[in-house]
Amino acid sequence: MKFVIVIPDGCADEPQKSLGGKTPLQAAKKPHMDRVAQIGLVGRTDNVPPTLTPASDVATLSLFGYDPLVVYTGRAPLETAAMGLKLGPKDWAVRCNLVHVENEEMRDFTAGHITPEDGKELILAIQTQLGGPVNFDGLRGTLEFHAGVSYRNILIYRGDDAPFTTETKAQPPHDVPDQQIAGHLPKGPGSNLLRDLMARSRAVLRDHPTNVRRRSEGKRDATQIWLWGQGVAPSLQPFAEQYGKKGAIISAVDLVRGVGVLLGWTRIDVPGTTGYLDTDYAAKGRYAIEAIKSHDLVCVHVEAPDEASHEGKVDEKVKALERIDEHIVGPLLAALPSHGDWRILISPDHRTPLRTRAHAYGMVPFAVAGTGVKPQGQTSYDEIVADQASQVFEKGHELMRWFLG
Repeated sequence: MKFVIVIPDGCADEPQKSLGGKTPLQAAKKPHMDRVAQIGLVGRTDNVPPTLTPASDVATLSLFGYDPLVVYTGRAPLETAAMGLKLGPKDWAVRCNLVHVENEEMRDFTAGHITPEDGKELILAIQTQLGGPVNFDGLRGTLEFHAGVSYRNILIYRGDDAPFTTETKAQPPHDVPDQQIAGHLPKGPGSNLLRDLMARSRAVLRDHPTNVRRRSEGKRDATQIWLWGQGVAPSLQPFAEQYGKKGAIISAVDLVRGVGVLLGWTRIDVPGTTGYLDTDYAAKGRYAIEAIKSHDLVCVHVEAPDEASHEGKVDEKVKALERIDEHIVGPLLAALPSHGDWRILISPDHRTPLRTRAHAYGMVPFAVAGTGVKPQGQTSYDEIVADQASQVFEKGHELMRWFLG
């Protein structure tokens, strides 16, 4: 049997006044997702345990069938794996955003959706000035800053004396939009080092030629780094061993790709995909159709709905869902039957309400159709239908085994 998972990241939401009281999923023209609901079933699942932060790292592990309460060690180690960086048993990875802070408020956690080229130049400067042997509080480790994609980068602390523990707390910058940053800085063991690096990065970036040029072009500059998502390398049983399936991952986001890599899935990079609203949806659909020929399971992740929520753009969130439906779900539904038995799962990882522009706890709707799935008489894929559904997974990681069953 062939299996496909489509993740419209963060699409689960609340009714919007501007949409006539409908959620973005209800308002979007998505005949193919609705077709999945009609020939299959809609349910709901909770991918984020209440003791963990509602974010894509925790939720993606859960959606892929791994209990985050058992295997989760932090967001950054997952992204580090996608970048091909190895962590020693005592090394720590830390997510390093380039952000735009103005009047001590978080104005843009993407630094104007900085290009990978500009971001690389700035991270190189950060490494030159702040990297190398740690010069703080007698620590003996070394710091490595690695450029990722756009504003998403990685810091690695290598050494036996890393000051961080599971009690270290650091908040994602996308969860504090337009808020004073003072109350959201890192806390707990090792937080003084993180705060020191964040503060010192301002002087490094202020007059960097890349930032000077961006300002002259009317673009937002990167005023500092923001450190969060710290953790050590996780230990995950390969997906093929746990579930007996050969998988592939299609995503423009290092975090999601990193989870796939750690599970032993094939990483498929699609030209033209950006992890933003302007991504090439059709290319993702084409590559997924090709990948299913040589894999048991293919997962297509699209970040665009989540980005739209973080920016409070309701119309863009609706458009993103419509493009996912037209260019990814539709072509996959047409192609899958040619392989014999098949199933498709559509589900976000977590909720990202437009009202708060931040990730949130709570159930998310999923739809499943294909071989052996009995229709339940549901007519559309959305939160309202899911709220009335009988198929519920209180522990999100249990959905995968049911889906593959």
